[in-house]
Amino acid sequence: MEKTAIDDVEIEVNPMDVHSVRRPISDALGFTDFAMNYFELEPGESFSGGMHTHHDQEEVFYVQEGTATFDTEAGEVIVDEGEVIRFEPGDFQTGYNDTDEQVVGFAFGAPKSKHDWDQLESLVYCQECEEEIGHGLELTDDGNFRLTCTECGNTFVPP
Repeated sequence: MEKTAIDDVEIEVNPMDVHSVRRPISDALGFTDFAMNYFELEPGESFSGGMHTHHDQEEVFYVQEGTATFDTEAGEVIVDEGEVIRFEPGDFQTGYNDTDEQVVGFAFGAPKSKHDWDQLESLVYCQECEEEIGHGLELTDDGNFRLTCTECGNTFVPP
């Protein structure tokens, strides 16, 4: 058995600096079969760095306080306090705080505690293809992301 207080879990933020509080509960307690992250999003902050999917994990977000907005391929979805939203593997989404109040929530992923980087795909504009298209994502040695277009192979590091 393992136990911790959320406030005792060290804050780890996305390398793209899109949120100020993310506490990886699954890392702190040594989860192996699902991921659990706690977030506090200030106005304008997001859960991740943009429209993306995990091909190897489903994702579930629970909004404990506030209202989160999720952009999906089907359009915008509002998730209010006390509500839950689920994304299947392969569903593109990005969630963020589009209000003037703080959002507090949790992100869960399964069937593993960490996704495989080669199973993560971001939907971004490719300058070579001149359209928004899927890009593979990898973490570089200096802690930044490198994106590679799945169509033409063009590679870039976002600012």
